[in-house]
Amino acid sequence: MIVSTFAAILAILYIQLSFRVIKLRKAKRISLGDGGDASLQAAIRAHANFIEYVPFSLIMLFLLEYQGLPSHYCYILGAMLLAGRFCHSYALADNLMKLRVLGMMLTFLTMLISAVMLLVTQVF
Repeated sequence: MIVSTFAAILAILYIQLSFRVIKLRKAKRISLGDGGDASLQAAIRAHANFIEYVPFSLIMLFLLEYQGLPSHYCYILGAMLLAGRFCHSYALADNLMKLRVLGMMLTFLTMLISAVMLLVTQVF
């Protein structure tokens, strides 16, 4: 049930990112594509980047929880993913490169640790 909590919180963040794109599209009167607008491009990429990484990360976290990983490790990995996606999403909106890098590092680290732990549980 730990993953369910993180999935729900991340879903809310995803909806917020969707609304940011919708709001910019409406304000700039751009219904398709980005119209060459830098702020809309950033919002679209933040939204897309989220959906490119979060589902796979949550699947791995679910598998770890399902296989009996102690809850504190699941919470740590979930918190890392949530923090990473929050940092990355807002860094793109405000063009904050250090925060963007931190967000991707946390996301990749979550994925790497999860992948290694899944492999280790298969070997032993």
